[in-house]
Formats: sequence, C-alpha cells, structure tokens
Amino acid sequence: MITRRKFLESAAATAAVANLPAKSLFAMAAPVAKDDVLQWADPRVGTGGHGHTFPGASVPFGAMQLSPDTFNEGWDWCSGYHVSDSSIMGFSHTHLSGTGAADLLDFLVMPGVGVAKPQPGSRENPESGYRSRFSHANEVATPGYYSVMLDTSKVKAELTATERVGVHRYTFPATDSAYIIVDLQHAQANKGISTVVSAELEQTGADSIAGGHVTNAWGRGRHAFFSLTVSKKPKKVVFFKDDKEVPVGKLTGANLKAVLYFDTKANETILVKTGISAVGADGAANNVKMEVPAWDFDSVRRSAEVKWRQQLGKVHADFADAKHKTIFYSALYHMSLGPTRFDDADGRYRGMDNAVHTLPKGAENYTTFSLWDTFRAAHPAYTLLEPERVPQFMNTLIRMGEESPAGAPVWPLHGRETECMTGFHSASVIAEACNKGVTGVDYAKAYTMLERGRNDDKLGEQQHRDKGFIAADQVEESVSKHFEYCYNDWAMANLASKLKNDVGCKQHLALSKGYKNNWDASVGFMRPKFADGTWASPFSPIEMGHTKKWRDYTESNAWQTTFAVQCDPAGLIDTLGGQKAFLDKLNLLFNQPSTLPDDAPPDIAGLVGQYAHGNEPSHHIAYLYVYAGAPHLTQSRVRSLMETMYKAEPDGMQGNEDVGQMSAWFLLSALGFYPVDPVSTIYVLGSPLTNGATLSMGKGRVLKVEVTRKNAGDAYVSEFWLNGKKQDRAWFHHADIANGGTLKFVMSDKPNMTLGADAKSIPPSQQII
Repeated sequence: MITRRKFLESAAATAAVANLPAKSLFAMAAPVAKDDVLQWADPRVGTGGHGHTFPGASVPFGAMQLSPDTFNEGWDWCSGYHVSDSSIMGFSHTHLSGTGAADLLDFLVMPGVGVAKPQPGSRENPESGYRSRFSHANEVATPGYYSVMLDTSKVKAELTATERVGVHRYTFPATDSAYIIVDLQHAQANKGISTVVSAELEQTGADSIAGGHVTNAWGRGRHAFFSLTVSKKPKKVVFFKDDKEVPVGKLTGANLKAVLYFDTKANETILVKTGISAVGADGAANNVKMEVPAWDFDSVRRSAEVKWRQQLGKVHADFADAKHKTIFYSALYHMSLGPTRFDDADGRYRGMDNAVHTLPKGAENYTTFSLWDTFRAAHPAYTLLEPERVPQFMNTLIRMGEESPAGAPVWPLHGRETECMTGFHSASVIAEACNKGVTGVDYAKAYTMLERGRNDDKLGEQQHRDKGFIAADQVEESVSKHFEYCYNDWAMANLASKLKNDVGCKQHLALSKGYKNNWDASVGFMRPKFADGTWASPFSPIEMGHTKKWRDYTESNAWQTTFAVQCDPAGLIDTLGGQKAFLDKLNLLFNQPSTLPDDAPPDIAGLVGQYAHGNEPSHHIAYLYVYAGAPHLTQSRVRSLMETMYKAEPDGMQGNEDVGQMSAWFLLSALGFYPVDPVSTIYVLGSPLTNGATLSMGKGRVLKVEVTRKNAGDAYVSEFWLNGKKQDRAWFHHADIANGGTLKFVMSDKPNMTLGADAKSIPPSQQII
C-alpha cells in the first residue's frame, strides 16, 4: 500500500498559495423558491484551500462529473480545479471529489473562436493556447448545473449531466471561426508530461467523434472511452496527432486531438452530448442513446435538479445560522458525489481484472471507494440515508475482491487498485453493513474474499498476525498499518460471528488487540518497534517516524496515533492507565503546541494542539471522552470543531474532502451523534448544531432529531431522550433507530456532569453483536 503523499512525491505538488476569492465574488444562481433545498448546497465549498473539490455538474453518485479544469498538476489540483486560478483549460468529464491524490480529467472539451491551437497554453499566458481567462463573478455552480463566461473567446459555457452523459451548451458570438476542441491527451500530468500512454480517435459520423485512452496516473492502466455528438454539423473537422494536423481517420497514438469548426450567428448555441464508458466507445454511444436521446439541455438540467432535490431532501434540518445550513447541505451534496457509478446502461462494466463483465439484472456497479477515509463516517451515514445503494456498494466490493489480482479492495479507482493508504477497510464497511442488518449481501462470500486478501507479507500483514506488531525497520508506516489491521480484524471477528465461525471469530478478535504491543508507558505514547522487539529510537511524539527513510505513522504522528484505536476504546483507556490518566492525556492532545516537523505532510491540517481535524485519523478522537465517562467534554470540543473547522466558502474545509468523509463528520456531528466504532453500530452523542432535523431512511422510516435550547450557543446536552424514554447514557445502537425513531436533546449552557458519567452508562467496547 502507498499513501497519497507517496504517490505525489514525484509530481509537482506545490500547494496553491493565493488570496482566495470570497464566496461573494461568485455569481449568484437564479432565485429559487424559499423552501427549495437546492439553494443551500454550494458545490464551490472546498474548491479553495486544500479541499480538492470541483464545482461542476453531476447527479447523485453519477459516473459523469463534468467540470472545468483550471490546471492538471500539483497537489491542490487533484480535482483539476482550484479557485485561485483565473483561466480555464476546458471541461472534462470525470473528476475526483476531494481526494489527496490525482487522476481522471478524461476527454477535455473547450470552445473557442479563431484558429484553434492544439496546446492549452499556460496559466501565465492563456492566449498561447486554447485556454481562456474567466472571472468568478461570471461563474455559477449549483447542484446539477455549472456555467461560466469565457472571457477570451466571449463564449458562454453551460454544463449539466445524467448518470453517464455530459451535456454542454455553448453560446457563441457571430463568427466564421467558432470551434470546439476535444483533447484526448489531457489528463493529470506528472512534471508537465501527460499520463496518457495510448489513445484512439475516429470520426463516427458527420456530427460525431469517438475514441478513448489509457492512463498511468494514480490508477495505472486505467481505461476510459467516449462518444461525442454535436447539435450542429461542423463545416470542417481537423485531427491532430502529436500536435500536427493529420488526415481525419482512425488514429492511434498518445497525443490525439480533434477540432470541430463552425460558422455561428450572434448568440447561437451549439450543444455537445458526451457519453463515457470504461468498456468501449460503443458503450459510451449507447449510454447517450439511452440517457439523452433529444437535444434539450434545459430538460436534462431540470432532471438533474430533480434528482438533487430528492437527494438533499432526504434530510430536512433547521439551523439558527444560515451559514451552518449552507455548510450542512453542501456536506450532504459532497457526500453524494461518491462512490460513483461504474457500469454502462446495458449492464456491462470493466472489472478489477481488466476484463469486461455483465452485471446480474438489477445490480449496479460502483467505484471510487476512498475506504481508509469513508469507513469512519461517510459509510455509516449511507447506512442511514442510502438503504437501496448500500447493498449495491457491498456487492460491488465483493465483486472487486473476487476479480482483483490484489484481493480485497483497498482504494479501487475505475477498475484499478491504487493500493493507497493502509488497512483493508472493505472489511470494515462490509462488517458494519452486516451488523446493521443490511440484506441482499452474501456475507459468507464476502468473508471468503476478505480472508483471501490478507496475504501480502510486504505490507506487514504476516508480522501483524505472527508478532502482534509490525517491525519499523522492515515496513514503512508500521504503527499505522498495524492499528488499521487491528480494526480490520475486529471487523472480521464480527463477520465470523455472524457466520457462526467461532474459530475465526476468536482468532480475529485476539488479533484486534495487538495495538497494545505498541504502547510504551515510559514515554506515554504508541511507539514503533524494531524487528527484535526493542523500541525504535530516536523518538519524538511530533515526528513522523524514527528515521527520514520512511515514516512510522500514516499522515500522522504519535500524538494522533496513540488515540487511533477505534476497535477497543475501553481497552485503550485501560492501556493508558484508566479513566483519569486517559482524560488527562486526551486533554493534553488538544492543548499541545501545534508544532510539526518540516517533513510533515500537508494532510495534517486543522490543528487544535496536536489534534488534526483536516485528516481522518483524528476524526473520532473528540468523541472518545464519552467512553471515559466525560460526555460533556466531547460536547464542548465537538461544538468548537464544527464552528471553527468549516466555513460556507471555497476555503471552507481544513483538509481534503476525501470523497465525503470530511463532510460526513460535519453532517453527523451537526445532527448530534457520531460512530467512533462503526462496526459496533454504536453512535455516541456529541452536541447537535441543528435546531431540529428529519431524516428519511427509506421504506417509510423516519428519524426525528428534536432539539430544545434557549440560546443558539447552548452546546451541552442536559437531557437525552431516545424514542420517548429519558436516558442516563450518552450513546445508542443503530438498532434503536433502524426502523425510525426520535432523538430528543435538551440543551444548556452548562454541562450535565452526571449524564453518561456512571460506569454502567459508558458505551460497551469490543462487544460482538
């Protein structure tokens, strides 16, 4: 496995340093009805800072994510867009939402006027290529729709989408040299060099072209195909190979482009329909036929908006502060951009074995599972809001594991296994679904698949099983790998238990406790060990590792990793010396200097002391106070984090969005609960930011969150009622609300020191359901 940092080391990963435009500098969308939920979701949140989101058009969980690309290299352009830029390369059809590594940006389309240059040109000098300058004041982004005025060519660009088809509408000035360029070489670049290794292009009709390419970016050997049709027959079509004009025909190579020329009247519109597929250009063409048979941009846009209105309408939440409402619904929007569909309208898909398969009737296939991130809160949120999709997600992961030479999925991307990050958290999300009673999944098949995926010695798995730790002088990121495997073993123990496999359950349960072998009481931290069992030296809790050769922790240090035991909070508390010692240590975490070494990855962001909200290993930590009998400390801390770590602006996230996880933390926290250990199905209470919410859980099931407070700033839970019964505990099981229910919070400006403080009221730990 590799980390996102490792992947980007060879790239020009200079973070964007610019004065970020405020939200008010963007154009506003057309007025909508007062109660229309679409007005509260802002796709531009996270497009600045290190959020790595994109502002373009999509539908919930759709394969087509059509968005502008302002640059295609560097860490802050993992999505192809950053709000600090002032020129646009064009509009490509696939994007990653908030990842810390870069890929996709397939099949860039760009309109222009004049003689088309085959190169995009530079950000410093856009006129040297087909780039265009633009202003954020002329940019509109709403769920399912994006538009911008291209200042260089005076062309207005509008984008919308279906599941697999992107629809462009370009409004041209009067000219005899309007053009649309299609660049197949465009992709994420490495040191200025495109990662496209081969491509194919042909004219398939008077008004259509098709082709595809293979890329070696994050997902090596990734296949993508397209079919593109325009609403007006071009007067001339020009093909380029290696940026030299060549006769139109069937082309192959690594650098292929097409230019379609038109005569246009003032304000004449030309529409473009682009279907995508991982199977072939024929599949892409059929996707267009099935999803967008007519030339009606506005109809497609309305359909996309209906889908987003339904998606965002699954939660109706009220807030005292409109900014919190924007953050909340923007979070729900971003959570709904992934995982993404990865199949054609005819049911074919490209498997992890690079072969083309056909899905069983009624099945759906997905990709872009950022599992190391999303197992923590995004997938638990899906079990509440996506009852139809969760079984499809799980069955996709099982298929992937059965088809992939690498075994159990780690970070699968468009038919490729990136092997990015640590652990096998496909086990985590499948076990969570199993424990929550998700049906329509063959858990026996899943268990077999997951066991097969645990056999790679170079990743330290064998040492984790045999030694109970991973040697820091033999395996990089040894402590984090070991801890993630501990959680995966906890997940496997639960699956084994459900399958009546007592031997497997006991074996995995014992392995899940191996984190204790990294506790060094003499320094008070989880510390790496050498192969001979001695402690790795030198040691500093703020360092990434004992040597510059490689790190001992994944995007974290000993401060954060010491609390990275989600599978056994009670065991962690005992290991650190009991409740008082644990609480003292946890308080110290938040009150340390926020000092990091020079080689710390930029992922460690959003620091409060040594707590790093901008990265996932910290996300559960503020909720650990509940397991130590001090829920009021969780309530105070979580409320502060919600107030300080998120903004309703482009620079609105302290770290990468990571395909929904950063957003899911806010959404669940704002509702008042969070899953420290998702497999356990336990939610622990925080401090609801909402004044009340209703969640539609499907099949007529409704979860109500009722909140009573005198003042907006009241952060402490004075009383907690579950389904009409007053509680003396600060947690509940998923089963308590699985068929709907009511959570009632009575809030105060002063902590209730007795709620959840008694030993009998503390959430159970390592209790297999």
